[in-house]
Amino acid sequence: MARLSLFKRITALFILFLAVLIFARIGYTGSKKYIFLLWNIFLAWIPFGLSLYIHKCRIFKSWKTLSVLACWLLFFPNALYVVTDLIHLQEEASVPAWYDAILLFTASILGLLYAFASLYKIEQFLNRHLKSSVVTGQLTLFFIFAGSFGVYLGRFDRWNSWDIVTYPHHLLRDIANYCTAPVHHYRIWLITLIFTAFFSLMYYAIKQLPGLMHEKRSFKNQAQG
Repeated sequence: MARLSLFKRITALFILFLAVLIFARIGYTGSKKYIFLLWNIFLAWIPFGLSLYIHKCRIFKSWKTLSVLACWLLFFPNALYVVTDLIHLQEEASVPAWYDAILLFTASILGLLYAFASLYKIEQFLNRHLKSSVVTGQLTLFFIFAGSFGVYLGRFDRWNSWDIVTYPHHLLRDIANYCTAPVHHYRIWLITLIFTAFFSLMYYAIKQLPGLMHEKRSFKNQAQG
């Protein structure tokens, strides 16, 4: 995650691969069924772009930084949301199921890459300014929980991030209703917790990969020595 230029090249290759799969499918079937994935990937990129700006901010308690951070949290669920596009996978006579599986899985991975890279940048920013790893860890977990709740709102209630501007009263009414009557809406919070557990496990596992690779190299060097 630290080598941003390499990350950009990798994600660019993912986008290219995804686009080739989508347009090859369109050419073969004449159906534009999965072209919406390109828009979803663009929405997934937005929190990543915002996180790059926030990561460079030197002042934490400024209206500009906090405003961009709020926008990041608003769009953060879009990156996680791409995973749920896997529900569109279904066997069709015109296209092998394995082809659509690779297409949707590619989009899901790309969405998670943008989500976790942006979250990592935010976590670095908080560590630099809060000077408390405990508080940063708690906030990171809260962001994942909030993002998971946003995924629920998007997938099941069909809310979009910009609805906070276009339909603020309706969106806030639904959220307030879910929060004030959690027992009645237990299914919503159960799904949110499942998403939170899944995204948390994925995020913290990916964060450990650089250390694992370092341990592997160290062990190899010791064996050769």
